[in-house]
Amino acid sequence: MPAPNTQTTADPAAYRRWGLDKPLAAPPAPPATRLTAHHKGGTPQIVRRVPTKDKVVFLTFDDGAEKDPAFLRMAEDLKLPFSMFLTDSAARAGRGYGYFDTLRALGNGVHNHTLTHPNLRTLSPEAQKREICGQQETLKKRFGKRPELFRPPYGNYNDATLAAAGSCGVKAVVLWQATMQINDMRYAEAGKLRPGDIVLAHFRGPAELKGTTMTRMVANMVRSVQRQGFTVARLEDYV
Repeated sequence: MPAPNTQTTADPAAYRRWGLDKPLAAPPAPPATRLTAHHKGGTPQIVRRVPTKDKVVFLTFDDGAEKDPAFLRMAEDLKLPFSMFLTDSAARAGRGYGYFDTLRALGNGVHNHTLTHPNLRTLSPEAQKREICGQQETLKKRFGKRPELFRPPYGNYNDATLAAAGSCGVKAVVLWQATMQINDMRYAEAGKLRPGDIVLAHFRGPAELKGTTMTRMVANMVRSVQRQGFTVARLEDYV
């Protein structure tokens, strides 16, 4: 689990500073039992969407290459819950893991996205285990605990991936149902958000976003969530 959530109710003026009309609605109380609460080891559970009737979605950010200082301010201002799936080769570059320490201190979870972001299906079982378990150990040394959640790069995995992940303490493999683009989302089904959808975004900057900043992309994402009548909850409270 991530650090305790220290966030409080967001200030409407803070949302306006980022071009948003109003704060996200407060999420409902999370379920009494998380999906992984009774996991006893072995093959991790695959989670594509969180089973809930609540009008909540879950924001996730992958890789860790872009370390925009403005996003640190935005995350604190908006009291925005999200989960980070970090690749070691990207996360340690530049400002390094200290950037994610700051985001984690706001209550946001840090999870495993391999050491070097390979297509795991192309690797041997032994190489897959090095990628996954190696990042488990890296994150344990940095944050004090092996993550319980894992996302395979590109969403690609096979039976060897699940065996490797389970062997080093992963309880759930987290995939997604919506993908953030620069201005709006792309949906796996139905052309809209549905309760429990997991949204994939990335730590990216203007070079990858055609000149758009990460903070503008996130503001667009929040605006889309609100427009569709949803709010954002913490993935770790449900999974």
